[in-house]
Amino acid sequence: MIIGIGNDICDIRRIEQTLSRFGDRFTDRVFTRTEKARADRRANRAATYAKRFAAKEACAKALGTGVPKAGVHWIDMGVVNRPSGKPTMALTGGAADRLAELTPAGTTAQVDVTITDEYPLAHVFVLISAVPADQP
Repeated sequence: MIIGIGNDICDIRRIEQTLSRFGDRFTDRVFTRTEKARADRRANRAATYAKRFAAKEACAKALGTGVPKAGVHWIDMGVVNRPSGKPTMALTGGAADRLAELTPAGTTAQVDVTITDEYPLAHVFVLISAVPADQP
């Protein structure tokens, strides 16, 4: 059962400008340590940050809250990769609380994420589903 859908497009040039202007003040406020470590290893770190920023926006939409509504903050949502490389979202704090509210009893939330970019745009789609708790 689908419990949330969100998508977002982010202009990579906007993130380039924000990184130039605010640097660590921006990244420390918005991104998790895992996201920063991944982005800072990349040649085009602005594109990596833009994709993750769009993922946070899309996830907040899928949660039905926006940011920072209902106690959901940027840092509460982080893009992580499964061993296969497939991206998903790790939710903590207010985002995890909101997800728990949305997830029906007897089910587990599954967050699917697709991320792409074609300079100057980054696009992300997030789908949150409730799957039976006993499903692998």
